[in-house]
Amino acid sequence: MENFVCVQCGTQFAETAGQPSRCPICTDERQFVRHAGQEWTTLERLAADHYNCLKEEASGLLGIGTEPEFAIGQRALLLQSPGGNLLWDCIALLDDQARAEIDARGGLRAIAISHPHFYTTMVDWAERFDAQIFLHAADREWVMRKSSRIQFWEGIALSLWDGMTLINCGGHFDGGSVLHWPAGANGKGALLTGDIITVVQDRRYVSFMRSYPNLIPLGAMAIRRIVERIEPFPFHHIYGGWWEANVLSDAKAAVARSAERYLRAIGL
Repeated sequence: MENFVCVQCGTQFAETAGQPSRCPICTDERQFVRHAGQEWTTLERLAADHYNCLKEEASGLLGIGTEPEFAIGQRALLLQSPGGNLLWDCIALLDDQARAEIDARGGLRAIAISHPHFYTTMVDWAERFDAQIFLHAADREWVMRKSSRIQFWEGIALSLWDGMTLINCGGHFDGGSVLHWPAGANGKGALLTGDIITVVQDRRYVSFMRSYPNLIPLGAMAIRRIVERIEPFPFHHIYGGWWEANVLSDAKAAVARSAERYLRAIGL
């Protein structure tokens, strides 16, 4: 029995004797099956030729990614906070270097994930660091490996410790959420967004989509809801889901003008 991992999205499945027949996350319209067909691996095989890369994104914020690039190429963020460290989003591989670095920085109190494309091997991470996992209940169906460590939260916002807040924005997924970090940007506040609010190549702007690889846009109502739900929270920086996908000045204004530009482009 093994916990197979989807090569395309990095999601780990419950133990089975053989490979699952398909990955529901990849057959969903927001993702895709590899052109060569469905492919599976295991963490043991992945660790044989991949490693974790660690980079400081900001004071108290460590990026953790995988090299060579695996799955959708995202990186997780270790947010250090006085009340306990939080892992924002997740990657499939957890190697010895990353374990040692996280231990040296105080371990993990919890893991919070923006949406199912970043669930990956969250249960393995939680078990290694004796941590809780926060997922929005609207995305419960996409959990491929169940665990008592998962806490499904409901509603628009969930208050954590040290003033941090999970905010359900919807959009990309019904449970799609971002994290407000009030101590970020030297006390001006920061949002950690995955691609619920995605930082584009012109980092003066962000964008919003139902599917990025399949180019399915969101409607006007969804865009307005995202902007409305983050409005009460001050933030100067945005840290997205990939290396260097960050807005590092006047980020709240960047979201507002990006939403206005998007609505103009779709004729509303």
